[in-house]
Amino acid sequence: MQEPSAMMLPFLACLLAVFPVVSMKSPIFGPQEVSRLEGGSASIKCYYPATSVNRHSRKYWCRQGARGRCTTLISSDRYVSKDYEGRANLTNFPESNSFVVDIGHLTQNDSGRYKCGLGITNQGLFFDVSLDVSPGLGFLNGTQVHTADPGRTVTIDCPFSSENSMEMKSVYKKIGPNRILVTDSNGYEHPDYKNRVRLTIQDTSQLAFSFVINQLKLSDAGMYVCQAGDDSRGDKSNFDLRVLKPEPELVYGDLRGSVTFDCALGPEVANLPKFLCRVNNDKGCRVVVNTLGKRAQDFEGRVLLISKDNRSFMVHITGLRKEDAGHYLCGAHSDGEPQEGWSTQAWQLFVNEETTMPRIPSVVKGVVGGSVAVLCPYNPKDRDSLKYLCHWEEAQTGSCPQLVSSEGLVQEQYKQYEGRLVLYEEPGNGTYTVILNQLTPQDAGFYWCRTSGDSRWWSTVELKIVEGEPNLKVPKNVTASLGETLKLPCHLPCKFSSYEKYWCKWGNKSCKALPSQDEAPRQGSVSCDGKNQLINLILNPVTKEDEGWYWCGVKDGLRFGETMAVHVEVKERVKGSKDVSQVNAAPGKKVIEPGSKDVSQVNAAPGKKVIEPGSKDVSQLNAAPGKEVIDPHVRKIENKVIQDSSLFAEDRAVKNPADSAGGSRPSEDPGSSSGQGGSSKVLISTLVPLALVLALGALAVGVVRARHRRNVDRVSIRSYRTDISMSDFENSRDFGANDNMGASSVTQETSLGGKDEFTATTENTVEMEEPKKAKRSSKEEADMAYTAYLLQANNMAANVQDGPSEA
Repeated sequence: MQEPSAMMLPFLACLLAVFPVVSMKSPIFGPQEVSRLEGGSASIKCYYPATSVNRHSRKYWCRQGARGRCTTLISSDRYVSKDYEGRANLTNFPESNSFVVDIGHLTQNDSGRYKCGLGITNQGLFFDVSLDVSPGLGFLNGTQVHTADPGRTVTIDCPFSSENSMEMKSVYKKIGPNRILVTDSNGYEHPDYKNRVRLTIQDTSQLAFSFVINQLKLSDAGMYVCQAGDDSRGDKSNFDLRVLKPEPELVYGDLRGSVTFDCALGPEVANLPKFLCRVNNDKGCRVVVNTLGKRAQDFEGRVLLISKDNRSFMVHITGLRKEDAGHYLCGAHSDGEPQEGWSTQAWQLFVNEETTMPRIPSVVKGVVGGSVAVLCPYNPKDRDSLKYLCHWEEAQTGSCPQLVSSEGLVQEQYKQYEGRLVLYEEPGNGTYTVILNQLTPQDAGFYWCRTSGDSRWWSTVELKIVEGEPNLKVPKNVTASLGETLKLPCHLPCKFSSYEKYWCKWGNKSCKALPSQDEAPRQGSVSCDGKNQLINLILNPVTKEDEGWYWCGVKDGLRFGETMAVHVEVKERVKGSKDVSQVNAAPGKKVIEPGSKDVSQVNAAPGKKVIEPGSKDVSQLNAAPGKEVIDPHVRKIENKVIQDSSLFAEDRAVKNPADSAGGSRPSEDPGSSSGQGGSSKVLISTLVPLALVLALGALAVGVVRARHRRNVDRVSIRSYRTDISMSDFENSRDFGANDNMGASSVTQETSLGGKDEFTATTENTVEMEEPKKAKRSSKEEADMAYTAYLLQANNMAANVQDGPSEA
């Protein structure tokens, strides 16, 4: 700000004299000084803290006398003193926490010191008020008196005799025993009155001239002398010019609340830049905001100037602080700053520290891609009012375009904030919540919480974008096929273990929480794995209406925490495409569209056999070292049973991808041809090999019994499941040497579907000399063959039982 000019210093000194320092400790607040003209009226407004006790307490207006005594003149108990009968009244306004004392027919005897307060006695809470009643237009002790407000225009008539009608006319101002020339009929103007004064004479027939002063200043007050002719023979007349001290309009605000300055100026400044400034003790009147784009740094983000018309405007200040209390001026000037002699409107702001305004964080922090939840206060009486959130912008006068309201997202902001912004009425009782996610660096700045009700509850919050990663993890974008099952995972850190977790579907007016599976099996359902801090959203089956934005979030009671958003696109399923399981998509990754190649299969190590997580294949779960390795990161498995003539003990059925989605899969229409055809193929492919094996087994048993009918030895083999290759079964002699498969350190191989998928166990590095095989008798060989038959038959029977249910 520029340093005040030399001409401004006297003006500011007068302002500081008029606006003495106010003690902000008293919760009662009113005008310090009231100046009125005799015969006029005064309306004194006093504020009190917003409590139920204060609203119903006695209000009073008393006059201070000697020894601190204060005599009651009028009170809310319907008491009126004799001196005030018929010309005064006191009105309480509990909705605005104030009362007003109106006094009419003022006389100079009404000048004095008063108190406005509340309490049973006049020694309770109060505020000191000084009332000064000046004489109006007229004569006082033979001297003409003129009274006017600062910034106004005053016209004074100066009479003269006919002898001096042709003489020079002049006006002087008395300063002590001396006097200075202000102006004369020759065109002279004193520098302090430059371009503000003039003399006018209508015609020679009138024996008077007019002295006009524009843009009155406080320093213009004083005694003046009108003169026609020279000093010795001229006509002289005195007049007393009184410039009333500017009486500030009171503004009462609560700490952390909001206030509004409603400025109305004259038509002469209609097209000039407007301003609001704050009166400081040592720096003049510092501009808070003006229409030229200037703003004070300590009011950044919390001040708005809104023009109503060319002659009036409003200034809103939110997030009130204790240091905001003081005196303000609003006005208009080409420089956008106050100048002496220009019309201004004075304000006095009181900040009540005994406030009921809730403590709301003034700063919230978020990370790129994360979210924030902003708490906004409102007057509990305005429960049904519209709530808003607007983004404060650094425009010329500051602007705050509305983003969202309790009626939904603003249409103009839909493209930028679709799926990102929602307003909740919770937690209620004076507070609502606005959630913004998918944060970007451009979201940083100031936001205003506003309502259509009491503007004193407006508040501001600053959003800061800091470095870090979001706590919640979800896929970025998901493409789902109609009729399939979709599972969306949301990973949470352990610090949210005690929080309520939820999924909701974003809409223009809200984010509707999805019901539980028991309440609506068709709709999205939520299940939570507390051990892994994983919450899943399951849509079964997917419909076109499921397309849109979904939020995963946490809550602590009625207070919302972090959220993450994911967009789901629904497409028609392409015939012949492979079924892609969406359920195990890695958080933050894009889920592969059905029909595309599965990333998990592409990255599988060569020779590995990939088994779906959660598979019920007991032989795979209990595989001894040297068997097929289960890959836990699979996201896709084809839904079919693999048949191969080289497989005997290795046949397995693979689960439907929907089984991994929380154990729920879409039911297949039992009357469909695809379902019946699939079941028939599985049944035939299982029974035909089994019949062949049984026939061969029966033939082998007949031969063995015929050769060894005298042998009464029996071998009892306990039924169990094991992995055995066809190459081992072909040589019963080798089988007998390697019947302990679990203890063997030799590499095991399994051929699947004509392709060798290979998993090697660690071999013993110490070479051992192979022991000579013991020679076996024909009886032992027959026993071994019989044992192999029983093992294989038992294994096949188990596969027949398990296979169809998995298929």
